[in-house]
Amino acid sequence: PGFQLRSLQRRLVSIELDRLAMQRFCLCLLAAIALASDVTPVQKVVQMLETMKEKGTKEMNEEQVQYAKFEEFCKGTLAEKGASITSAADQIETLEAEIESATSEAARLAEEIGGHAADIEAASKEKQNATELREATRSDFVATLKDYTESIDAVGRALKVLKAEKKSSSFLELKAVRDLKTLPSSAADGLDAYIKGSSLIEAAPEAKTYEFQSGGVISMLEGLQDKFVDERVSLEKEEAKKRHSYEMLVQSLEAQLAQSKKDQDAKVQFKAKKLQAKASAEGDLDETKTEKASDEKYAKDLKTTCSKKAAAFDERQKLRKEELEALTKAQDIISSGAVAGSAEKHLPGLVQTATSLAFLRSFSARPEQLEQVTRFLQQRAESLKSRVLSATAERAAADPIAKVKTMIEGLIVKMQDQANEEATKHGWCQAELASNKAMREEKTDQVDSLQSEIEELSSSIAKLGEEAVTLNEEVTQLTTAMANASEIRQKEKQKNADTVRDAKEAQEAVAQALQVLKEFYAKAGAATSFLQTSSAETAPETFSEPYTGMGGESGGVIGMMEVIAGDFARLQAETQAAEEAAKAEYEEFMEDSKVDKATKSKTAKHKESKKLSKSQELVATETDLQGTQKELDAANAYLEKLKPDCLDTGASYAERKAQREEELKDLETALKMLESV
Repeated sequence: PGFQLRSLQRRLVSIELDRLAMQRFCLCLLAAIALASDVTPVQKVVQMLETMKEKGTKEMNEEQVQYAKFEEFCKGTLAEKGASITSAADQIETLEAEIESATSEAARLAEEIGGHAADIEAASKEKQNATELREATRSDFVATLKDYTESIDAVGRALKVLKAEKKSSSFLELKAVRDLKTLPSSAADGLDAYIKGSSLIEAAPEAKTYEFQSGGVISMLEGLQDKFVDERVSLEKEEAKKRHSYEMLVQSLEAQLAQSKKDQDAKVQFKAKKLQAKASAEGDLDETKTEKASDEKYAKDLKTTCSKKAAAFDERQKLRKEELEALTKAQDIISSGAVAGSAEKHLPGLVQTATSLAFLRSFSARPEQLEQVTRFLQQRAESLKSRVLSATAERAAADPIAKVKTMIEGLIVKMQDQANEEATKHGWCQAELASNKAMREEKTDQVDSLQSEIEELSSSIAKLGEEAVTLNEEVTQLTTAMANASEIRQKEKQKNADTVRDAKEAQEAVAQALQVLKEFYAKAGAATSFLQTSSAETAPETFSEPYTGMGGESGGVIGMMEVIAGDFARLQAETQAAEEAAKAEYEEFMEDSKVDKATKSKTAKHKESKKLSKSQELVATETDLQGTQKELDAANAYLEKLKPDCLDTGASYAERKAQREEELKDLETALKMLESV
């Protein structure tokens, strides 16, 4: 709007210059006509002067209205640019603070990520060491268990042949027992003595009074067998404890590793986002600084233009008032009729009209003994509400002691195996539940984070799109304004050229008219006349002085024409100066507009590129969300599968373990009671 206002002002000024120039030229012609016809067009000149006064007054008022609008444009635009510059300064301060915060946060996260890496390495090393120790311990257990099993088998075979009194086979079996690694030294000495004594009997067969006596050795071997069985059971219990401890340690370490890795991954992603936010803020900072500099230059140039325009307006108003005063004075002179053509002396002086342009931006038994064992088992079954002890009591009441002992021993072994299996299953359940919980928590956090990121990206894309559209619209407006400015400038240039040409031609015409008058009065001044002599005293009176023309009156006319010639010379000079000023202002406007247009085009392209990048990032994030949601759904489904075996099992693992230990203890007590029969 400001540019159009200034363009309108230029057109009005050019029209005014053309009108005044033509009026002066016509007045010169009127003066020449008056000289040629000896008629003074006073009334016509007076009317023209009155019309000029009315037009001058009207144009002065219109110019005041036009300048008021231009002044309002200056104030509004400068206020708008000031607010934009202040907002850009605030945004620059905010972006610099964001960049500093992101840099500091990224450094802190890098340090914490290093700490998590150290924790992961330490936990992994501890798990490796524990696994190596467990493998070694397990290997020792397997070897020792094999020795005990072989020892029990060997002792069992020896007892069998000794009880069958198979003398020939007993020595081989006893030698096998003697070679056992687990055989105590006292038992080894007893076996050595027995084997040696048996050898001497074989060497002296005449000693028929010797009878095969093996009762003491059998008793010793039975004791050894019980001892080996007890030690094997103790060994297996100890192995189960060690295995359970190892599994708990590994579970704890794996949970620690999973948490450390989760925290590390989360912080790595967070650090990447911080660095991305920093880079984005740095880009926005550069854009904001560029836009602020462009606005500052625009405001500075506009302020200068407005100041110049204000000074030009004051000067124009002053000159218009002087022009009206001159017109009034000329009208008075001509109306008085003192000098013919004197109205020409006071042609309105033309005021330089400066142009302005605007700027557009997770075996048998005694019955009473067996009855005692049965009662014990029934009492403990009722106390513990144990179906195992109750079933054992029923079997004890029905079977002989040998079968009951065998049954209890087998049951003890079976329950120990069940305990080991359940401990293993419990450890597996705990590990799977912990891993499932960690997975669900991790995926839930990721889903929430991705949803938040999607919302943020969508908002950023919309904002970038709006900003790019606004910038492209401003570029289009600048292009249109530059085209209009060029068109108006060409017309203005042509008008100024026409005005200068007309002023030159008028000066030449006035100079010619002056030459005619000056030559005439110079000639008239040298004229002579006949004098009346005394001899013709009676003749009629005739010329008594030479006629030199109206030289005395012609001075005013010649002076006024010289003033008119000066006015046309001043019109030429002022129009040429106005043309230079308009040219310089047009070039400055075009240069500022080109810079502003290039800045806005570059910023718009950057925002469109940034929008495209954000859109691609949004698609990738939505894909990540879909994948993460599927993983979360799978983790929830796996939890439902774990519940029947690991959670919905009635009594807790600790309660079942405690009852089983009590049952094993009671079975061992019952077994000891039977062994004492």
